[in-house]
Amino acid sequence: MDFIQIFVLAILQGLTEFLPISSSAHLILVPVILGWQDQGLAFDVAVHVGTLVAVVAYFRRELQVMSRDWAASIVRRQTVGDSRLAWAVLFGTIPVGLVGLLFGGLIEEHLRSTLVIAATTILFGLLLGWSDKTGKRQRSEHSVTWKDVLIIGCAQAIALIPGTSRSGITMTAALMLGLTRDAAARLSFLLSIPVILLAGSLKTLELIMSEGLVDWQAILLGAAISGVSAYLCIHLFLKLLERIGMMPFVVYRLVLGAILLLIAF
Repeated sequence: MDFIQIFVLAILQGLTEFLPISSSAHLILVPVILGWQDQGLAFDVAVHVGTLVAVVAYFRRELQVMSRDWAASIVRRQTVGDSRLAWAVLFGTIPVGLVGLLFGGLIEEHLRSTLVIAATTILFGLLLGWSDKTGKRQRSEHSVTWKDVLIIGCAQAIALIPGTSRSGITMTAALMLGLTRDAAARLSFLLSIPVILLAGSLKTLELIMSEGLVDWQAILLGAAISGVSAYLCIHLFLKLLERIGMMPFVVYRLVLGAILLLIAF
């Protein structure tokens, strides 16, 4: 991999992991347009690590409080401070973990076509726009109930279908349940931590079991670039979200989906 390929793919991963625009759609489209070969498993691991470090670093204060209150809630056997939100993040990860274990191979084998990704990019883009327009946008992420957690967690599991966008579908579900845009985004980012950790761990195991050579310079550079771009993405997205809403991302998804349809046919 040359520097341009490392830079572009790392930036793409850093941005699309958290923006509601589908990372899989971009990681298919860009190499096709530019004629690049597959970047390899080791690089995928690196950019996942970069985005994980970014989201943990950005929410470090919230995570410290959540972890402390979560531990206290176990000892006291009652809700303590932000322990409810911590439990919500943990339980919200269970559906995607179960679906990934049971149907991950099936999804990987049959649902990674350009046509499927184009369709889901458009469909879930429209659903995002509808939820942003019709949602009451009155609740914070701290108000989520166990029913909310189940719904958002199941929505996150749907994101295993390429083109759906994990951040997009979780924000869509949260907006439908009446959360504000900021709360929906923050909850989506917190939910991403265990999911990225699980996905990165699985890819790391695959890498350890493989016999391919590793370009450590590309690995370190990719991780650093994806981490910086992801951190800036989270910061700017949360700053601008209430002002611009979801419609720019909806329009972008529709255009992207149309381009993918042209490629598919």
